[in-house]
Amino acid sequence: MRDRVVVVEAPGRVGLVEQDPAPLRPGTFRARTLFSGVSAGTELSYVKGTNPYLHVTWDADLGLFRPGTPSTPYPVTRLGYMQVAQVVESATPAVAEGAVGAMTYGHRTGWVADPVAERFVPLPDDLDPLLGVYVAHMGPICANGLLHAAADLHGTDVRSLGDGVRGRRVAVVGGGVVALLTALFARRHGAASVVVLDPTPQRRQVAEALGLETLDPDADDPAVVLKTRWAHTAGDRGADVVFQCRGQAWALRLALRLLRPQGTVIDLAFYQAGADAVRLGEEFHHNGLSVRCAQIGRVPRGLVPVWDRERLSAETIDLVRAYGDLIRKHLVTAVVPFEDAPVLLTDLAERRRQELQVVLAV
Repeated sequence: MRDRVVVVEAPGRVGLVEQDPAPLRPGTFRARTLFSGVSAGTELSYVKGTNPYLHVTWDADLGLFRPGTPSTPYPVTRLGYMQVAQVVESATPAVAEGAVGAMTYGHRTGWVADPVAERFVPLPDDLDPLLGVYVAHMGPICANGLLHAAADLHGTDVRSLGDGVRGRRVAVVGGGVVALLTALFARRHGAASVVVLDPTPQRRQVAEALGLETLDPDADDPAVVLKTRWAHTAGDRGADVVFQCRGQAWALRLALRLLRPQGTVIDLAFYQAGADAVRLGEEFHHNGLSVRCAQIGRVPRGLVPVWDRERLSAETIDLVRAYGDLIRKHLVTAVVPFEDAPVLLTDLAERRRQELQVVLAV
């Protein structure tokens, strides 16, 4: 059986190609895809042509984007990072045949993996395998946000994801998958209050169905609302921490306005168009605020090896166990056949279709 692979051939052009499966080598295993989750932000940036990797060189050693040959030119042949697969052949004692696990090899129907070089996170038998799409990467992205909030308070002495949110007032800007999972993490780990802010009514409805409080940032000024409600001492009002999860300049500006003085925005967003409207001369300057980027490529300095991707995946399994029925009912808005992926991704990129979380089923 040949493998089918989703390929972005050029901006706005997505196709399916067939490939001969790779041979099974000693020490590797063959995985057959069951489900493949779509990450609308990252993946659509390749379909739209807005991802910086398509246009410039990423110098990993210097940590700089520089003029030169694109680091990821078209065609993009590895798209996506939310796979659930079953092991159909194994030539390694590390991974048993028949095991079901979360992986990050992109939208394709089959893959040969080396467990030394690639992650395979076994899924518990009591977990809906469809929800395993969150376990290898998407859930750890959100858990890493909480980890950064904890490190902001405690440095390297972080014992729990709750160390940055427990007993604190938390605002989450955005109503996409990252925002909603982050909000659920904060609530599960003891936040005193969690409020999700997003201008899209359908996203607020999903947040409320998950049991989260919401505010419409286009209605009454949410910074005034929350700073009136969340009082600490005289002249000290607002959120203890804000998780910024929407990659638009207005969202980062709002996140800064929600914070109490000397507070921190934990930023999980991807600003494909920059952030020219943030206005750093206003609340950021006058309230002595901080913005801390929390991307999954790095846990906070000094927390490895106690906190690593495996532990963040374990935290995700715990979250999905707790809220799995709600997540399956409200957060996953569409399950479509794998062969429909090209039309789906194109429709999402061109806004002909609106979905929160789509899962491709093989």
